[in-house]
Amino acid sequence: MPAKRPRVKNLGELAGDVLVFGGPCSNLQATRAVLDIAEQRGIPAERRICTGDAVAYCGDPVETLRTLQGHCELVAGNCEKQLIAGADDCACGFEDGSVCAQMSVTWFRFARKSLGAAELSCMADCPDMIVFSAYGLRYAVIHGGATDISRYLWPTSPQSDFASEVAAITDQVGNIDAVVAGHCGVAFERHVAGVRWINPGAIGMPPNDGRRQTRYMVLTERGARIERLDYDVDGAVAAMQSAGLVQGYDQALKTGIWPSQDILPMQMRR
Repeated sequence: MPAKRPRVKNLGELAGDVLVFGGPCSNLQATRAVLDIAEQRGIPAERRICTGDAVAYCGDPVETLRTLQGHCELVAGNCEKQLIAGADDCACGFEDGSVCAQMSVTWFRFARKSLGAAELSCMADCPDMIVFSAYGLRYAVIHGGATDISRYLWPTSPQSDFASEVAAITDQVGNIDAVVAGHCGVAFERHVAGVRWINPGAIGMPPNDGRRQTRYMVLTERGARIERLDYDVDGAVAAMQSAGLVQGYDQALKTGIWPSQDILPMQMRR
């Protein structure tokens, strides 16, 4: 049986700056902050794109999804796919018995129980990939990888890993100048055979760098620029603690350090 083709949404030519962000992760305070920045910059909803995982670690899955709905274009993340399927975990590929696997069970169970039919319908409508053109370049936006939605691609990953994903994307949608992907939660840029691979990071969780600020990206006529996002961290922590999500990610919002380093490549662990 041939592989299922991805659902692709083509936004066409976008005139003006484009704001792209990943991983809201049920962090309502960060979600509101990044959308406020878009409003301040005059970037309308059709030029705001999220790379997925709207619902994950933090304490406001329903309100976060409702805040995003109609205010940005949303690519399906692995969390969306798993929640729609009624699965018991996020399918991130955590090793059985690892700290990451144990912690993910708690927050995924909370997210799954919180969401209703309206939220599940919203996630089901999300495409697997978004393509658009801006300032003379053609972009493809995905979650993790085109071959595997949960594939982790890190700043330290082999060039061949990126090359295989670029090849899969071009097979699906034709030639592109850049890929924007999320999932790993760390902002970085790589160059693969003339194609730029850009991860804007996540707005809902800091990138394990010891700072509270998270990341997002703005595409302008001068290129892609990664920005730091300030938001109401204490409010987000309080929401997690009120929901009983106190396995470590609540402290990560304050310390900027992930509660487990299991999933990270050795050279990126702290």
